[in-house]
Amino acid sequence: MDRRKTALAALVWWLGTMTAAAADLPPLEGLLAPSEVVQFSSQTPGILEQVEVERGDVVKKEQILARLKSGVEKAVVNRARARLEFGQRKARRNEELYKKQLLSLHDKDELETEIQQARLELIEAEERLKLRTIASTIDGVVVKRTGAPGDYVGEEPFLTVARINPLNVEVIVPAAHFGALRNGSTAKVVLDQPVGGTYTAKVVIIDQVIDAASGTFGVRLELPNPQSALPAGLKCHVEF
Repeated sequence: MDRRKTALAALVWWLGTMTAAAADLPPLEGLLAPSEVVQFSSQTPGILEQVEVERGDVVKKEQILARLKSGVEKAVVNRARARLEFGQRKARRNEELYKKQLLSLHDKDELETEIQQARLELIEAEERLKLRTIASTIDGVVVKRTGAPGDYVGEEPFLTVARINPLNVEVIVPAAHFGALRNGSTAKVVLDQPVGGTYTAKVVIIDQVIDAASGTFGVRLELPNPQSALPAGLKCHVEF
């Protein structure tokens, strides 16, 4: 029983020291950053036909950003579709012959295999055509555009989209306070001018490796930004 009391007392003391350590943290400088940045390139090289967005545009997930010239790919899709439709018509005509035993099982199986191959070729052609259209994978804002209609594109990014809802608040904390913060705890974020204002953010990441050179570790907070009114790149102060 004494051991349990001792252990409980030690736990209470430890929690007290952690709370005190968090409370003792002075306001720390932070930086608002996008929660995600995606650089868009093309899986298949080609010539840009259209770029649907401009720098500063707000985009939604799955919204079309750009299209590559795709005349050849469309022709391949149409040819594969025509081949499949012909095979299906041929199968319907031969069905009666098979019922009357005027068509062998081998010939029927061969025809069904041809139809299946034609169906797979159509799927492949459609997938290749889809690669000529580039869609956003996130809700965000276009922060960089280097491609224009007529440009050749490939693996090199030509569009950059940043998600700013939520925003990340990146903070560097002195190593002496390691263990004082917990995931899920909240903090006040005071934004520098010209924006200003005080907001509440939640701790989502606490680095488990301390930088020996600076004697600090990183902490990331998540700051909701539903109206996208707060810009990334702004300095702030964080009060835990």
